[in-house]
Amino acid sequence: MLSENLKTIRKQKGLSQQEFAIKLNVVRQTVSKWENGLSVPDSDMLISISEILETPVSILLGDNIEEVKENDLKVIAEKLEVINLQLAQRMIRKQKLIKGLLIALCAIIIVIFLALILLNSSYLNWNYSDPETAVLGVGFHAFEWAFVRIAPLVFIGAIVGQIFIRKKS
Repeated sequence: MLSENLKTIRKQKGLSQQEFAIKLNVVRQTVSKWENGLSVPDSDMLISISEILETPVSILLGDNIEEVKENDLKVIAEKLEVINLQLAQRMIRKQKLIKGLLIALCAIIIVIFLALILLNSSYLNWNYSDPETAVLGVGFHAFEWAFVRIAPLVFIGAIVGQIFIRKKS
């Protein structure tokens, strides 16, 4: 257990037996004996080993640690590639949705402008002595007044938004 964990963790930290031995102030053969299970370090040395490997003593003495294999790294890389692909597809869908909404907004603005032109501000000829007609006329006039001033800015913003989305694609 200790021998296998010591060897696995040392390799994960990228240390050779010689480098590890130098850090512990022992000879390389001592590290080799520990890793082959021919001897065990004393408690003080075990604490030094845990400090150098930045690993708790309980893990050094605990169950076997599985070594990270190259195949595991390939699997992780493949999963990351799939995740990146999914994120890219989500971004493309989001851009298409925003572009569709901006086009729909432009179309709605054009339709409302055409309706206002065709109505030719007929509410101006209404009889405002009738309260219902007066309220309706004032409401319609307020909508038209606000729409004619705000809609061109929204329309231009929607077109600029479409241009920016096209450049990102």
